[in-house]
Amino acid sequence: MRAVIFRDRGDLALVERDEPTLGPKDVLVEAAAVGMCGTDIHVFDGEFEGTVFPLVPGHEATGTVVRVGESVTTLTPGDHVAVNPSTTCGECEFCLNGRNNLCRSWNGLGVVASDGACQERFAAPLANVYKLRPETDLYRAALIEPLACAIRGYDLLPRRMGEHYLIYGSGTMGLIMAQLAPRAGAASVTVVDLNPARLATARELGISNVYASAGDAEPDKWDVVIDCTGAIPAIEDALPRVKAGGTFQNFGVAPAEAFADYSPFRVYRDEITITGTMAVLNSFGRAVEMFEAGAIDPGPMISHSFTLDDYAQALTMFRTGEGRKLQIRPNDTASRVLAG
Repeated sequence: MRAVIFRDRGDLALVERDEPTLGPKDVLVEAAAVGMCGTDIHVFDGEFEGTVFPLVPGHEATGTVVRVGESVTTLTPGDHVAVNPSTTCGECEFCLNGRNNLCRSWNGLGVVASDGACQERFAAPLANVYKLRPETDLYRAALIEPLACAIRGYDLLPRRMGEHYLIYGSGTMGLIMAQLAPRAGAASVTVVDLNPARLATARELGISNVYASAGDAEPDKWDVVIDCTGAIPAIEDALPRVKAGGTFQNFGVAPAEAFADYSPFRVYRDEITITGTMAVLNSFGRAVEMFEAGAIDPGPMISHSFTLDDYAQALTMFRTGEGRKLQIRPNDTASRVLAG
């Protein structure tokens, strides 16, 4: 079968390889859709902590069950599924205390040391595979993984009724966070992005307060400010915009070696809470249910699909900020434009 592989930092290839071997509690999935995200770029560029090359990328995945291990009884061939890419040791201090997303041996399929879904068929542990309704669109459902990350982010926020939210970035994560904010009690949601096309998508999704700069928006201070870009200039612009007593969430993934400047005195004087959010924690199942209940509008968010042959083209397009969510569809024979 065919697979995209990152052979080393900055080096990818399309290869023929054997189908994955299954353990007794593994599931073999024919890949339907694999979302591309900023983490994939950091992995490819060698900027993500712990990545081991060679590696098949792809961690936002859905597909159809092809075969199951001998001990699997809850799934059968033909089932439609979404896959949680996070795996952990289950034995360290953090796992034993219910904080397994902080596991010191945390491993993401397609991110650290286990192959992901940018191949015709991929294997995943049964515990990470979630059955979908037969009528759920497998292509749109590839947004379940980023939705699960967003739910984890909201689990860490105060979520007081009537607060005002400012979100940096109107890529996939920014748009999902913005759509969830009213459900978390936000009185208003403001989105800022330098990319006019992405701001247009935010408007299409019903977000009326969109700006190229937070300095153009009212108010000039917000209760909750969330960075979904991972860009240091955005983070440095965002922190001073948190209202006294408010919360800043570092959601976007920055390069592991990057540093941002901020005023410790202002954090102290204004009792600013700064919180990170790492992957998913008991949120993937909720994401499946919320997605199937219509918590987000996936249609406008997915703009292009690519075959395995065109993975490098998708990578270049992502870097330039073109399009919306880009997907790899490993078993398709043609790349497509899905939305303007």
